[in-house]
Amino acid sequence: MISLSAPILVVDDDPKIVRLVRTYLEREGFRVVEAADGRSALAAVALEAPALVVLDLMLPEVDGLAVIRAVRRTAPTPIIVLSARGATADRIAGLAEGADDYLPKPFSPAELVLRVRRVLERTERGGAKTGPEPAPLRHGDLILDADRHEVALGGRPVVLTAVEFRLLAALLEAGGRVLSRDQLLDAVYGRGEVGVLDRTIDAHVRRLRERLGDDPDHPRYVATVRGVGYRAAPSMAEP
Repeated sequence: MISLSAPILVVDDDPKIVRLVRTYLEREGFRVVEAADGRSALAAVALEAPALVVLDLMLPEVDGLAVIRAVRRTAPTPIIVLSARGATADRIAGLAEGADDYLPKPFSPAELVLRVRRVLERTERGGAKTGPEPAPLRHGDLILDADRHEVALGGRPVVLTAVEFRLLAALLEAGGRVLSRDQLLDAVYGRGEVGVLDRTIDAHVRRLRERLGDDPDHPRYVATVRGVGYRAAPSMAEP
């Protein structure tokens, strides 16, 4: 059961879409706030600290991708893109910028509500405390604290999305074992999730490397195993 004190922020310049999404979300017990352009969306994120953002990409003032980039500089707020730009390249671009999910228009409002719930449940599980506090995961100067949902690099905090955090945790927990894209999809989105492309993992890895300042040709944190998947990069101390 999801219990939210923070609202869901719905961002779209089409008032009919906003009313439709609001109606379905409020019917499920969510509180909703609205924004009709990118600047208003960023102001609402700062003022309301929403639990999740439903975001159109083609917005006046500031476009949706710029909104995602701005939010991601400071917060791991979950973002679901809801856009008429539904081509595979557009979906991968949105996910690469830091979106947690992507639903093309025209869309089913019931499916959107389901996706909102799934993203919130994953976020809630990621922050839930169950049993003894786990020891932080360390890889050189990189530290991931699952209990506090924090990542530090050389003592400096790194802001990751919930998806990026789970991806990095899966790689570090594997202890150097290679994980296939399917295994990483399971770790990030959960088993049985449909409609998620395996290329999505490549986009998230690329974004994660950017946040960590990692060079894919000479990786310190995330290494590619061509034709197989990804692993935590061997440390400098390893032969």
